[in-house]
Amino acid sequence: MPTINYLTRIEFDFGAIAALGSEIEKMGVKRPLLVTDRGIADAGILQRALDAAAPSRPIVYDGTTENPTEQSLLDCLDIWNDKGCDGVIALGGGSPIDLAKAVALLTSHGGSLANYNVKTGGSAKIGKVSPQIAIPTAAGTGAEVGRACVMSLLDASKMVAVNLNMVADLVICDPELTHSLPPRLTAATGIDALSHGVETCCSSLDNPPAAAIGLEAVRRAARWLPVAVENGADRTARWEMMMASLMGGMCLQKALGGAHAMATPLGELHLHHGTLIGILLPHILRFNKGYADAAYGDLADAMKVPAGVELDDWMTRFVADIGLPTGLSALGVDEALLPAIAEKAAKDHLSATNPRSADASDYLTILRGAMA
Repeated sequence: MPTINYLTRIEFDFGAIAALGSEIEKMGVKRPLLVTDRGIADAGILQRALDAAAPSRPIVYDGTTENPTEQSLLDCLDIWNDKGCDGVIALGGGSPIDLAKAVALLTSHGGSLANYNVKTGGSAKIGKVSPQIAIPTAAGTGAEVGRACVMSLLDASKMVAVNLNMVADLVICDPELTHSLPPRLTAATGIDALSHGVETCCSSLDNPPAAAIGLEAVRRAARWLPVAVENGADRTARWEMMMASLMGGMCLQKALGGAHAMATPLGELHLHHGTLIGILLPHILRFNKGYADAAYGDLADAMKVPAGVELDDWMTRFVADIGLPTGLSALGVDEALLPAIAEKAAKDHLSATNPRSADASDYLTILRGAMA
């Protein structure tokens, strides 16, 4: 079983979760809080993790919502204090992992989550956080090695805290945990992994190692995501997609771009992040055309885009072929909300690393084009 050291320690292979109990003991954690959601519990994955955690007996919080909320964070903090927890385990997709990061942050630093908002400079205050283990059960967000925590506050606004100190101390990637993921969710999470490689390759920041990892994430996701959607029991496809997701998280330090800048405020409408990204990615590729030519050439090669086919057109077909919607109207987005969403996108920190400068009027044009 290979051990990878990049940002943190990663145990990656089929059956890797079996080491959970010994890893908890090695970390010196006596009473871990395990953060997950009801879907993970109902699928039997939670019980598998609890069995693997023995002799440790984690305290379970399974109330994580699809987009994690500050109320869930407050609930977890109450449990932490009441039960005397001293470490946190995230089990699930990006939502439980982000929630666990927030728990680790506030149990070590205090205050409210808004104090650590990257937009106000608060993220620079983040030092070492409480011990964490991250166990992804979907191949998409790469949040297990991501430095960001995205959360909806009590006022329904979204905020992001970003600091390398929030990356988990240990990541356990076991592709077997993704076998029960249904086709639609496999597609929606997988397109997010692909998008991370695409947008980091195009990002205006210069980070060649991260760009190379991002390009490899793209190559794997473009090849294996359709296979995983078609046959969720294909072990090779599940292994490759979890690796693509992990690599998509590894390259995030090169930063993302306009698709994610728009997806953040759209997420306040309680829409699935990966599904949004699938809709927005072709449109930002069209907008950025001519501003990242070298990256576009590398991406076209990695995804085996036929000669003469535009990258944005290929991406639109790819998204449709894996069964995802290609327009915001299919998600029930009200066009009257788009000006406010465009304003927020323009102010998002990820807009600054889009290869082509974009203001609110640009984003509004893109969003309107993405409605159909």
